Amino acid sequence: MGESAGYLAGFGYDIWMLNLASGSRCGQIAMGLMSQRVLITAGAAGIGREFARAFTANGAKVFVCDVDDKALATIAKEISGLTVRRCDVSSRAEIERMVPEAVAALDGLDVLINNAGIAGLTLPIAEYPPDDWDKVVAVNLTAMFDVTRLAIPHLKKSKAGCIINMSSIAGRYGFPNRSPYAATKWGVIGLTKTLAMELGEWGIRANAIAPGAVEGERIVRVFQGRAQISGRSLDEVKADALAAASIKTMIDPKDIAQLAVFLASDAAKSISGQVIPIDNDRQKA
Repeated sequence: MGESAGYLAGFGYDIWMLNLASGSRCGQIAMGLMSQRVLITAGAAGIGREFARAFTANGAKVFVCDVDDKALATIAKEISGLTVRRCDVSSRAEIERMVPEAVAALDGLDVLINNAGIAGLTLPIAEYPPDDWDKVVAVNLTAMFDVTRLAIPHLKKSKAGCIINMSSIAGRYGFPNRSPYAATKWGVIGLTKTLAMELGEWGIRANAIAPGAVEGERIVRVFQGRAQISGRSLDEVKADALAAASIKTMIDPKDIAQLAVFLASDAAKSISGQVIPIDNDRQKA
């Protein structure tokens, strides 16, 4: 075993060799089977679905909530042993019912993934309807506060409590015509760093993931909004987004899920209070 391979193995995980037959570009980090109990908000579709797939594939017991009944039914059929529940996280009352149910179903809680978020409208600040601003803040930031405050007493009982909050590249740069989204994603980072400072005493880690443009239906809607307000074509908007990154591709949501699995593992036991971009080295939102 070479020096670098021995160094990595010392941290409790192995690097799988490149599988040429599969055409994979990189080796895969093998985290080993988990015995964690995981709550994922907005976990029935998109990035949330990939979180559910990745954690269950690694042996975790997972509870997913979402507002989309159809998506919940689909993922419940796909993933054996997954617990699902409808919850509109813009409602504090629904969150206050959901979290205790999740903890009871999981028989405790080790990992909280705050994934719920909405994009909002694409409009300049002077034209942004206040009620729509409130909707974005309610889902993207206030719901994260409510879910987390209710989860903390249970995470304190875990031997390795972990909170993963979904921010965005919009939480690292300004985002013209998407003011509530950018403001809330900056807020997520401030909340995450504060949680890390407050909860370190109990061994609870808190980190934020900040993706760039993630492949899927949601980014198409974002690009459509940009195209409409700017008068450019959809292809021009997408080309502009890719030009802002060093690696000219969209982000695979499966890669975000694997990052979350790593952050929840023992291999990341010393990582807390961090904002981790996964954005192809993008230089603007």
